[in-house]
Amino acid sequence: MLLPTGGGGMNSTMDDMNLIHQAQRHHLVVREIGEEIDLEIGHGDDDPSFSNNTLINVPPQESAAEDHDESKQMMIHQASSGNQDLLKTQPTKKKKKVVKRWREEWADTYKWAYVDVKDGTARIFCSVCREYGRKHRRNPYGNEGSRNMQMSALEEHNNSLLHKEALRLQMASKDKIVVDKPLYVKALMSKTAGSIIEAALKRDPHELEFIQSVQEAIHALERVISKNSSYVSTMERLLEPERTIVFRVPWVDDRGETHVNRGFRVHFNQTLGPCRGGLRFHPSMNLSIAKFLSFGQTLKNALSPYRLGGSSGGSDFDPKSKSDGEVMRFCQSFMNELYRYLGPEKDLPSEEMGVGTREMGFLHGQYRRLAGHSQGSFTGPRINWSGSSLRTEATGYGLVFFAQLILADMNKELKGLRCAVSGSGKIAMHVLEKLIAYGAVPITVSDANGYLVDDDGFDFLKISFLRDIKAQQRSLRDYSKTYARSKYYDEAKPWSERFDVAFPCASQNEINQSDAINLVNSGCRILVEGSNMPCTAEAVDVLRKANVLVAPSMAAGVGGVVAGELELKECNLNWSPEDFESKLQEAMKQTYQRALKAATDFGYQKESPEALVHGAVISAFITIANGMVDQGCV
Repeated sequence: MLLPTGGGGMNSTMDDMNLIHQAQRHHLVVREIGEEIDLEIGHGDDDPSFSNNTLINVPPQESAAEDHDESKQMMIHQASSGNQDLLKTQPTKKKKKVVKRWREEWADTYKWAYVDVKDGTARIFCSVCREYGRKHRRNPYGNEGSRNMQMSALEEHNNSLLHKEALRLQMASKDKIVVDKPLYVKALMSKTAGSIIEAALKRDPHELEFIQSVQEAIHALERVISKNSSYVSTMERLLEPERTIVFRVPWVDDRGETHVNRGFRVHFNQTLGPCRGGLRFHPSMNLSIAKFLSFGQTLKNALSPYRLGGSSGGSDFDPKSKSDGEVMRFCQSFMNELYRYLGPEKDLPSEEMGVGTREMGFLHGQYRRLAGHSQGSFTGPRINWSGSSLRTEATGYGLVFFAQLILADMNKELKGLRCAVSGSGKIAMHVLEKLIAYGAVPITVSDANGYLVDDDGFDFLKISFLRDIKAQQRSLRDYSKTYARSKYYDEAKPWSERFDVAFPCASQNEINQSDAINLVNSGCRILVEGSNMPCTAEAVDVLRKANVLVAPSMAAGVGGVVAGELELKECNLNWSPEDFESKLQEAMKQTYQRALKAATDFGYQKESPEALVHGAVISAFITIANGMVDQGCV
């Protein structure tokens, strides 16, 4: 083997070989706190621009070194050409050195992520903020280090050596935690109450939404169960639905292709009377959601002035972007199976997410055709053939009436208060209308892609414009093109704005822990639930500790139940809006007073932020439980 005779040549060759050997390293070396980490990044691992650069030809970072010795740089080029064959066999690497302050928290990094399906795609979610992709918050443990260690988005987190180290820790840990989606289990003071949740978890371990709703109910009923242990067996019976219907829904699209969806209807409990409950058409619909919705509807109906049972259902069919003909064929196929379980003394469906006047019209038409009569009204269709004139407004108006009752007890009013509303469907729009009528300043609405804020507040003209945007299936972003002082934020929620009262009207679990923290920091002191179970269990804890008064959906959302029964029982189609609102306000007042009385009967202070939540569940449960005891084991 021939060796170079010049000392400079030998040194440059050795330097080059050292660089090559360093480029062949693939492992992360972690040293003492504050020391350097040798970080090798292959093509595209950190920045796509690195893929076209070679290691040796990278310009030095300091300009002083660039001007120092040009001859040395040329000798490196000569040495690199002499080792060209060796470099071809090795993937080119770019080396960076990063100073990282390691903390004790990193030992638990294997708990940071879990896998869930979003819009049909498996994604990795962050366990800290429960979001993925660009929704992911900045690293809660600090932003030291390189760009990929700052984790401004979860994609960077997944590609960073921090995440790879987390995976290594997971594999090495003796106590590793492997969960597809974490289930937050609350600590209960009563072992008896805890046994009810344990039984539900053993029976339906994968029905997360249903288990969450059960936990919230049991938490509110702890004092009731501790005073009367016989309620334990009653609650265990109540938590098993009376009837669960799951069926196939085949339909044909406009191109003649056949599709199959799954339909659901859960008759949860009929102790107090025939079932009433919504129909939801949404791709996320499943049995767990159907059970949680029907359980909540059972409690809501029991709290209302009427004696009704609870039900809910729907399908994983998505009516968006479907033609009228496709929606009609699906609805007819859906009703072909469901009609035999419906009727004024059995079960009547109402509108829910994805089900509007178009869908309810098709469903009612097929029901009338199959049943041979039109007894009973599907709540929600147009006035010219069924339903009261203000049926669709009842739920949204009722939420605002309920908020006004809360404020009246505080010697306050809605006038002048800034209100944040999420969602942009029927309920959200009617909430905006009534807030404006009361002199409040609603400032936000939202959709699946982000939220719109107008600091000047919406007015009736702006609401009309929003309705036109939604009717044309356009984005709320288009609103900002007309009103320059407004702004649309992509992949965000409205809870960081400054406001006094919140009206979440979008979907379940729309407010997570970080959203709740933002909501508290925004100055919100009252939250009126428009959607069913809008807060995650962690978010509920944050709101409770911050003394945010929560009006539960089972009490605040009872307006829809009231309107449906008024139109069915009184059949008066000539009410003026004033007469209808008067009846609705009276019903909301009765519901509010029942919830407060039940709370005070079991030791909760009227001023407590938990009073309405606990009182609503207590009043509804005792009403159902007494009926179940009277009727025996059925």
